[in-house]
Amino acid sequence: MRNQGLGSWPDRRARMTPTAVAVVHEGRELTYGELRDRVRRLASVLAERGVRAGDRVAYLGPNHPAYLETLFACGVLGAVFVPVNSRLTASEVDFTLADSGATVLVHTADRSGVVAELAALDRLTVIETGPAYEELLAASAPDDRDVPVELDEVCLIMYTSGSTGRPKGAMLTHGNLTWNSINVIVESDIASDERTLVVAPLFHTAALGMVCLPTLLKGGRVVLQSGFDPAEVLRAVERERITVMFGVPTMYDAVAADPGWETADLSSVRTLLCGGAPVPIATIRRYLERGLSFVQGYGMTETAPGALLLDRNHVTDKIGSAGVPSFFTDVRVVDSAGVPVAAGQRGEVVVSGPNVMRGYWDRPDETAAALRDGWFHSGDVATVDEDGYVFVVDRVKDVIISGGENIYPAEVENELHELAGVQACAVIGVPDAKWGEVGKAVVVLEPGAAPDAPTLLDGLRGRLASYKIPKTVEFAEALPVTGSGKVRKGELRRRYR
Repeated sequence: MRNQGLGSWPDRRARMTPTAVAVVHEGRELTYGELRDRVRRLASVLAERGVRAGDRVAYLGPNHPAYLETLFACGVLGAVFVPVNSRLTASEVDFTLADSGATVLVHTADRSGVVAELAALDRLTVIETGPAYEELLAASAPDDRDVPVELDEVCLIMYTSGSTGRPKGAMLTHGNLTWNSINVIVESDIASDERTLVVAPLFHTAALGMVCLPTLLKGGRVVLQSGFDPAEVLRAVERERITVMFGVPTMYDAVAADPGWETADLSSVRTLLCGGAPVPIATIRRYLERGLSFVQGYGMTETAPGALLLDRNHVTDKIGSAGVPSFFTDVRVVDSAGVPVAAGQRGEVVVSGPNVMRGYWDRPDETAAALRDGWFHSGDVATVDEDGYVFVVDRVKDVIISGGENIYPAEVENELHELAGVQACAVIGVPDAKWGEVGKAVVVLEPGAAPDAPTLLDGLRGRLASYKIPKTVEFAEALPVTGSGKVRKGELRRRYR
């Protein structure tokens, strides 16, 4: 049987569109033919260093062509790709490498300091990008092997953001990534002439699964940026005539707050995908004012990542919704017995489909707890309206129980975002002698804004029931976030409880 996995993608694209530009990074362009050649040469390098089917190969660094070359080279060999969060400390990287059992580490030059501190160095083969990497590829003959790969075989181990406890490695198969890409292509009308800006980190599944891989599957152009800078995003959109971009709400807020926002030429943009957290209504309005609208998504690492999608045609009449199930994916909102809840009632989001992970790497108990009767249990709370649109309310673990009443922080945060002077906010539960637990708001103010705590809390009266209004406010210069832009609620709870 021929290779059915991601390793065959550059080959097939190179046969169809060899001279089309596949990847752009820091002014350098790689065509599909060149990408295919580099992938095959890197496969030879890895094979010479003992990498065989099933072996794990890690990548550490920001967005870079070497990320994609390593991913596809692993596919050629039937090996398993392990992207590592480039923001981790040496000890955290050590955990990921040890947990996955990686034997080879490819890393960008800017991560060499962290790599030098790794306890795992004595058992790793290390390959650093840069001049030596280019010489290594040039000296290696392209590997023409075609290791058979089934769609249900593990393609990569993507570690969760680790916002609570140690990260878990979600085993995503070749089929998971392929079916997720097909979902995106069908739902978001990804075309072969796309110019896709990938500025969200590829070591998280959203940037990889929602824009990068679908664009490459269709034969479009992927423009990689190594880091997020709002001004550079606006410049790249103009310079590269970007048509598609993915970001989390905090990124889109930062872009809209940049001084160049009002005058930037955004006429090339066709699709803005947004996910990673509930999208504040204020953010949606800010982009609608520029004639732009979001394709909002809801998903998670374990679903590769798409599960729900709200298309641009319903961004206003279903504002605040995460949408309906992706085309080849089933989503339900169920009660504790697994029975779908009635419209308007709260329940847990569960997902089933060919994009759902095979399980957690070396975590049989946690796999069994998450995957039950063919459904992945997300731990997210949601409601469904009469039309079948899902509204994600909060994480089960984030719900505040105050005097027997459930308070959903995302609802409170949405109202806080509407108040003048609030740039960012998060609501957590803190202990209370009378009510057991009450809400505390952690607020980042806009530059020059100076509302005090009583003023902010007064602004919520009439918007929320009194029991939902936080009892206290803490002001902060910034909120702690994960690499994917999600607020680290666990860290806030530890800091302020």
